[in-house]
Amino acid sequence: MRLIVLSLIILFNSLIQVSEAQLKVGFYSQLCPNAESVVADVVRDATKSNPQFPAILLRLHFHDCFVEGCDGSILIDNGSTSERGAFGHQGVNGYDVIENAKANLERLCPGVVSCADIVAMAARDAVALSHGPFYQVETGRKDGMVSDINLADRMPDVKDSIHLLKQKFIEKGLNDKDLVILSAAHTIGTTACFFMEDRLYNFDQRGSSDPSINPRFLPELSSSCPKNGDINARLPMDHGSGDKFDIQILQNIRTGFAVLQSDAQLMNDPTTRGIVDSYFGVLAPLTRPFEADFVTSMVKMGRIGVRTGSNGTIRRVCKSFN
Repeated sequence: MRLIVLSLIILFNSLIQVSEAQLKVGFYSQLCPNAESVVADVVRDATKSNPQFPAILLRLHFHDCFVEGCDGSILIDNGSTSERGAFGHQGVNGYDVIENAKANLERLCPGVVSCADIVAMAARDAVALSHGPFYQVETGRKDGMVSDINLADRMPDVKDSIHLLKQKFIEKGLNDKDLVILSAAHTIGTTACFFMEDRLYNFDQRGSSDPSINPRFLPELSSSCPKNGDINARLPMDHGSGDKFDIQILQNIRTGFAVLQSDAQLMNDPTTRGIVDSYFGVLAPLTRPFEADFVTSMVKMGRIGVRTGSNGTIRRVCKSFN
């Protein structure tokens, strides 16, 4: 009898752990019904003051998820050892927007909404504000308890080969299609000339430019980022459509008008090239719309390494451990 009771207890505890380990849409519907609208209002207000915030917040979500999972670890500011100071996170921002949303939620529902979920919701709202698809965000993440600069050494980099990019995505449970689709998030936002220097002026260590750049596009890029110019000057990552979420970024990649070297690399592999091409031409109407695939990849990325239930915490302030 004791053995049966013990077995039932173990089974019950296992069921609890399984149920706790699942993200779901509407996780806060009872605990904090206005959570998502509070985040949306903060993101909207921030975008009014700076139209670049949608791209900034979308990038923040990506960088958070690619180190230790989507656990808000990038938000921690604990000095020189904090993850946010990693080389691979250069230019990442939006921390104040997340803190503002968190402060509003703490006044409304203390200790309920995680910083990791706020980052995910803010990214969703950022896409919608850029005329992209609105999608349902799975929530229920807990905040992580680790922030270490040394854990961010496998962030995808603009200079990575296509083979290395594919490997880094595979390590996170993402496939080649996810690589193409999430790279297409560069449809909004800008990049600094710092990331363009080698591509334009030292691609092969002999002072030449990347031969994959369309000759008609090269003078424009060189004018935006002149040699020995201001490395902090910025240019849109999506030539001709940097303020709007659309498929133009993939067309640019196909035709040699990619701004970033990592985006251009998608054409150097038959699989990723085929995925890019599938959205164009006579067979395009037979494929799923780009927007639908983007939503699928974003939701999938948002599940990387999540902490749920008792496997995490709810921070009171996003930049500090409790």
